[in-house]
Amino acid sequence: MKNVYYVGSDELTFELIERIINENLKLELAPEAKERIQKCRDYLDKKTVESAEPLYGITTGFGSLCSKNISQDEVGILQENLIKSHACSVGEEIRPVIIKLMLLLKAHALSLGHSGVQVITVQRILDFFNNDVMPIVYDRGSLGASGDLAPLANLFLPLIGVGDVYYKGKKREAISVLDEFGWEPVKLMSKEGLALLNGTQFMSANGVFAILKAFRLSKKADLIAALSLEAFDGRIDPFMDCIQQIRPHKGQIETGENVRKLLEGSELIACPGKHVQDPYSFRCVPQVHGATKDAIRYVSSVLLTEINSVTDNPTIFPDEDRIISGGNFHGQPLAISYDFLGIALAELGNISERRIAQLIMGLRGLPEFLVANPGLNSGFMIPQYAAASMVSQNKMYCYAASSDSIVSSNGQEDHVSMGANAATKLFRIMDNLEHILAIELMNAAQGIDFRRPQKTSPILERFLCEYRKEVPFVKDDIVMYKEIHKTVAFLSRTKFDY
Repeated sequence: MKNVYYVGSDELTFELIERIINENLKLELAPEAKERIQKCRDYLDKKTVESAEPLYGITTGFGSLCSKNISQDEVGILQENLIKSHACSVGEEIRPVIIKLMLLLKAHALSLGHSGVQVITVQRILDFFNNDVMPIVYDRGSLGASGDLAPLANLFLPLIGVGDVYYKGKKREAISVLDEFGWEPVKLMSKEGLALLNGTQFMSANGVFAILKAFRLSKKADLIAALSLEAFDGRIDPFMDCIQQIRPHKGQIETGENVRKLLEGSELIACPGKHVQDPYSFRCVPQVHGATKDAIRYVSSVLLTEINSVTDNPTIFPDEDRIISGGNFHGQPLAISYDFLGIALAELGNISERRIAQLIMGLRGLPEFLVANPGLNSGFMIPQYAAASMVSQNKMYCYAASSDSIVSSNGQEDHVSMGANAATKLFRIMDNLEHILAIELMNAAQGIDFRRPQKTSPILERFLCEYRKEVPFVKDDIVMYKEIHKTVAFLSRTKFDY
């Protein structure tokens, strides 16, 4: 069926995830996934009865309580208690799209058949996804080491009829929504609470959302930089392919190609250059924007591996007759990558703010602060302040979360990744970046209007035409924050096909 994706039928890709979310595809368990899940569950049931050895988290307590044995008739209670006691996420509610991504990624990980869950448990996760029953999860509380324990506990409380959900726009007790659908609370069996709570799905879901946005922001940054180059009467030479090829970083080559394509047919760029060279914020766009592209590409490869992995613990290998207590839940690969991505995205804002500053200095025939009558008018003086403030704030957010660790679980969990913190601060960096790029677009468009009647390239003229329908040329001082907000909204919904 066209509007259905069969979980466990293939590896997830970013393109597929975008389709699932944007086209509202329904999820079903692939037949082969059901077989894998059931095979692992059957093996675990048999092993639990036969094993004379304690099995971590299955017939023992958790963390530093791993030496406490649990009787067979209490293993289900153990798993329910785990979810209830671990539901400690706090802070701001996570947006619904992240919740849906968490449900999708957890269902996919469990479908790989190494977690020992029941088929009904995975099916109920899909039921929540398909019917927009959104468990309420908060953005703080995960150390990113035994997986995302606290947020995943909040996510899966409703499976056992506890906690709160949003359904049809209203906050409701989970049990009332289960009753409305005729769903019984899932009766957890051995190991299932661990399978649900151990894992990196909070980090991963935030990362997927961030990486998809990062791809778009990188493209927007190239387009806006090209507009600024035109407004500043800059040179095309640093974007020529020959100079990229003798230092052939993939992102650098791609950025040079993007800007050349964007400026093709421009009257402004075709004029003989009056200046020998441009400041670094213009001249080094291929190198700086390109390095960010390479970082995004690297982080996306790490994340793609992660979302197609088994990250709970212990891990069950029916064919090898092994149950291994390991560390696949540890978020270090993501934590380091997200810190790297945060730095890379912050640099797009850093160089953008410098182009903003160059455009308001009264250089190269442009009026000071980009208004015809500076003095009486402050023009674009203070938007640069706002951009500078956000650039500085992003530097603060670029502190490496992954360089920190706090001992937990009475010393048993003595090194943690802080990957969840690395993931959530990405959103603050990206929000600032969007606003910085919006301010640069305002400046660049204003600067190009001062170059009239000369025109930029056809593709950029079409873009500016659409932009000017919403944000006008500033002749005399107006309330600027409204124009910044309108520009952010314009950038957010406008597609960039070049």
